[in-house]
Amino acid sequence: CGGHVSNSSGMLQSPFYPGNYPNNADCVWEIQVENNFRVMLTFRDVAMQSSRCQNDYVEVYDGPPHSSPLLGRLCSGSFPTYISSSNMMTVRFHSDSRGTLRGFQAHYSSVPADHNTTLLCLPDYMHAVVSRDYLQSQGYSTQMVTLNDNRCKPTVTSHEIIFNIPYNGCGTIREENNDTINYSNMIKVTSSGYIINRQKNIRLHISCKMLQNTWMQIMYVAGDTVDVNENQFGRYDMNITFYDSSSFLRQVHDSPYYIDLNQNLYLQAYLHSSDPNLIVFVDTCVASPNPQDFNTLSYDIIKNGCVRDSSYATYYSPYSHFARFKFNAFEFISHHTLVYLQCELVVCRLGDYSSRCYRGCINRSKRDTSSAEEKVTVVVGPLQLREGGAQSSSPD
Repeated sequence: CGGHVSNSSGMLQSPFYPGNYPNNADCVWEIQVENNFRVMLTFRDVAMQSSRCQNDYVEVYDGPPHSSPLLGRLCSGSFPTYISSSNMMTVRFHSDSRGTLRGFQAHYSSVPADHNTTLLCLPDYMHAVVSRDYLQSQGYSTQMVTLNDNRCKPTVTSHEIIFNIPYNGCGTIREENNDTINYSNMIKVTSSGYIINRQKNIRLHISCKMLQNTWMQIMYVAGDTVDVNENQFGRYDMNITFYDSSSFLRQVHDSPYYIDLNQNLYLQAYLHSSDPNLIVFVDTCVASPNPQDFNTLSYDIIKNGCVRDSSYATYYSPYSHFARFKFNAFEFISHHTLVYLQCELVVCRLGDYSSRCYRGCINRSKRDTSSAEEKVTVVVGPLQLREGGAQSSSPD
C-alpha cells in the first residue's frame, strides 16, 4: 500500500487486486524517475464502490502530493493516460468504510523530456544547460545569452551553454512561504541591437524549490517562442562522519570502525548546501546489526528528538550546517559482530522557530509540518567490537 517507487517502469495496483480492496485504505505512491525524464501513467482497470468518486477513488498529482496540481480523480469507467511535467508523479488510493470492489491497476514508464533546456538543482548551485542548436534554430547566437547578473559568465561548449548558478549569488533571489523555500534566477536571450527588432527577447526563468520531502526544480521560457518547461526533483546531500574526540578535529576513516565496549563515539552530520540560511537537526538515530532493517532488532539512541540512551549528548557547532553529538558504545554491540546506525536528520530554515529543528523532543503524531523542512535518512557503519571487548584506555 504505497511507497517510494524509483524504477523506470512498473505496475501499481490497489491492495489485494484483483480481489476486493480493504476498507479505510489510504495508499500513496511517489514515482520518481531519472532527471530529464517524465512519468507516463496509464490506467488499465478501474472499478470502485462509488461512481461519483467521493468515497473510494484514485488521485494523480503532478509532483509531490501536498504541493502539486491534481491531474485527475477517477473511480470507474475511463482508463486515462497522464504524463507528468517533471520526473515525479504521485498516485493516491483512498477507500472509506463502506463497500469494496476490485480497485485499480495502472502501468507507469519513463519518457524522455525535451532536451532543449535542462536544469539540475545540485547541493551548491543550479546547473542550467541551454542547447546551442535550439538557440540557432530560433535565430539567436551564444553571445546573446546572459544571466540576470551578467558578471556571472557561462561555460560554452560546442553543443551547450552551461550556467552554474549559486543559491547565494549571481542575482539569485530567495523567497519563503509556509512550506517552501524558492531560489530563482533568470537567463536572458536578447535579440540583436538593430533599431527594428523582429525577434522578442527570451527569458528563461529558473527556480529550485525546497519542499518538505524533496527539491523541486523548474525552468520555463517566457517570450515569443514555444514555452519550455523543465521540472526535476532531487534530494539533499547529507553525510555523517565519526570523529576520534570531542574536539571534532580528526575524522575516523576506518571501515569497519573498531571500538571498545565503553568507548564514546563522536559524530558530525553535515549538510552540503551553499545556502547559509539552513539548519540541521538530529531527529532519530537507531542502531541495528542489519543495515537493511532497523525495526526487527534495534536499539534507539534518540527517537523523534527524545533521548533514549542516557549517554547521548549534543555539542555546540560553529555552523548551522553541522550537527554534532555523541553517545557511548552500548551493551547492544557486545551481542553482535557488526552494528550500523541509521539517523534521520531534518533540514529547516534558520531562525524558523515553528519548524521541527527548534522543537526538540516531540510526539511524532503531533508533529507540525507547516514550516519548510526536509527529512533525510543516512546509514553509517559498521561498528565492530575490538577483540576481547577491552575497556578503552583513552581519556575519551
